[in-house]
Amino acid sequence: MKTLRPADLAREHGISTQAVRNYERDGFIPPADRTRSGYRIYTEVHAAALRAYLSLVAGHGHSAGGRIMNALQQGGLDDALTIIDRGHSQLLRDRDTLDAVRRAVDHLTETGSEQDAASDQSMDLGTRTIGELAHQLDVTPATLRNWEDAGILTPARDPLTGYRVFHAGDIRDAELAHLLRRGGYQLEHIATVVEQIRTAGGTEALSRALDDWQRKLTARGLAMLDAATHLSRYLGLGANND
Repeated sequence: MKTLRPADLAREHGISTQAVRNYERDGFIPPADRTRSGYRIYTEVHAAALRAYLSLVAGHGHSAGGRIMNALQQGGLDDALTIIDRGHSQLLRDRDTLDAVRRAVDHLTETGSEQDAASDQSMDLGTRTIGELAHQLDVTPATLRNWEDAGILTPARDPLTGYRVFHAGDIRDAELAHLLRRGGYQLEHIATVVEQIRTAGGTEALSRALDDWQRKLTARGLAMLDAATHLSRYLGLGANND
């Protein structure tokens, strides 16, 4: 089998020879044989492993990519495939969340002017207590209080009792927050998104953000396909048959 130098592997990807040695040290590519004088001897298996690892990083992230290659170096093909499956599952979850948020934004755009023109009396007909809203979303009242502390919800207070009163806009914000939480978003990010909706032109700004999110998901999906191709080639060289 043709032998390669560290510089040969590094040059292909525009990285340093030290990075190649670090990847070997961390178990992302197989250990190299050594010459009598101690120089590393790489082969096409190492080159294929490096291509697989870097493509996995692009599709699944540094942590998952490293764990996948570590598992393969240890003969754990099923463990590696499980990590890959989780990555695809997360991508699908993100796509579902994006679709749900888009539907919510479309609904807000269509009905926003009607809600703005609604009288206070009609708004009152759609109010919820904290318990009622928590039940509607299948969360706890404590969760809604946490969202309020994060600036996601801004309920009014009943002047007589001091209890929280959630109007139509608050309910909309809570439903959107619930969707984004299921998508794995942190409260700080959700607060920013909700504020975009509250401000003038907010739904337009959010739509642009969703378009950007869509592009990122598409790029991740394509990167996963590329990673699968390189990983298959690596495994085809007998990488998991030692």
